Amino acid sequence: MSMEADYIERMKRLMNWEASRQAPPEGFPHLPDMPAGRYTSQEYYDLEQQYLWKKTWLFAAHIDEVPDPGCFMKWENIGDPIIIIHGMDGEVRAFYNTCRHRGAPVVTEEKGKAPRLMCGYHNWTYKTDGSLIGVPEKQDFGPEFDMSCRSLIPVRCERLGNLIFVNFDSEAMPLKQWLGPVWDEWEEFGFDRIKLAARHSFDLECNWKVAMEANMEVYHVPFIHPETVAPLVDSKRNVNTIYPNGHARMLAPPPQTTDREHVRAVDSPPEWQQIDTVGEFGRTCTQSYTMFPNWVSPLSNYFVPPLIFWPTGLNTTRLELVTMALDWGDGPAPDLWTVPDDSQPNGRAMSPIILEDTQFGEMIQKSMESDGFKSVPLSYQEARIYSFHQTCDKMIGLNRVPEHLAVDQVIGEDWVYPNDPRVAEMERAEAAE
Repeated sequence: MSMEADYIERMKRLMNWEASRQAPPEGFPHLPDMPAGRYTSQEYYDLEQQYLWKKTWLFAAHIDEVPDPGCFMKWENIGDPIIIIHGMDGEVRAFYNTCRHRGAPVVTEEKGKAPRLMCGYHNWTYKTDGSLIGVPEKQDFGPEFDMSCRSLIPVRCERLGNLIFVNFDSEAMPLKQWLGPVWDEWEEFGFDRIKLAARHSFDLECNWKVAMEANMEVYHVPFIHPETVAPLVDSKRNVNTIYPNGHARMLAPPPQTTDREHVRAVDSPPEWQQIDTVGEFGRTCTQSYTMFPNWVSPLSNYFVPPLIFWPTGLNTTRLELVTMALDWGDGPAPDLWTVPDDSQPNGRAMSPIILEDTQFGEMIQKSMESDGFKSVPLSYQEARIYSFHQTCDKMIGLNRVPEHLAVDQVIGEDWVYPNDPRVAEMERAEAAE
């Protein structure tokens, strides 16, 4: 569903209004300091592990990684080992990689293809729909043994086009409802047509939120990215939008001397196909979405390239750099975020833009762990970060977060899409001109 013309026109006016304002919007709440312990406290990290990650939809795979019936892959990005499998019936499912006999892993290969899954310990055998169909020496379990009660334990698994998401909460809302209006806005980017071009992981020495938040505001762009991002992004005219369930969007036009669409066309090899359904903002602006909890991605008429942040410890993170695009023909697969580097184990290194955003992570973490780090004051430009932290606490449970670690829930529904008090303030300013 492409954005309607009146919405596009209103957002363009908001961009100009953002550049002209001399203070935060009228009625926008003061953002209280966030406690330092949200980045340094094992107590808060443990709450995230127990409640946040087990209740949210998480990007797990692209269908190209399990392309055919019988294809499976292991997935362990938040600890619990699961299997993602393309069933012989065509359905993609997820299961705990745990045999129902004595807990051995059902599969040990990272990826594979088989019409059945067989645990190597005692050869208990499962169909690709998870049902148990084979138990050696079954008679020794006695007449009460019911194989139908011993299927692999499922994990919620749903798709957005070619992308596969999982959720460990059996009671979680459906993925489409979780994304809300973002689901409709993403229709134009061809999630059902894009192919997986690149997927590489890198380890960072900082809390996952430190790494992720570098991609959730443009306040830093003129200072960290003066030669890379700043020439293409007018940070003064950036418009942030907060969506339900912790999602958000940054929409920044190029500087008025830059034609973003032309720059993309020049930088893109001719064999790369454009996603022809992408609308005006995707072609001409920098448009980056945060999908709670750990996905950040600019979306354009050439790429869907998410950055995915996985906690591996209180002060360590695994960053996945993914590029998805339409078919690139016989040319090399596009990789927006990494460059060749034979000195690295996987033969790739982070691109200059990613290095600019991650270079301070380890130093920031060490600084945060000192007695000099007391709290975090955020500006209106950084409101997406504050809203993100509000959602973290809501997912954990407001009654579970200790007072000394909690953020105040000051950004109310009146600032969450489709509500936007800025529009009325802008219209009053226009009328006064």
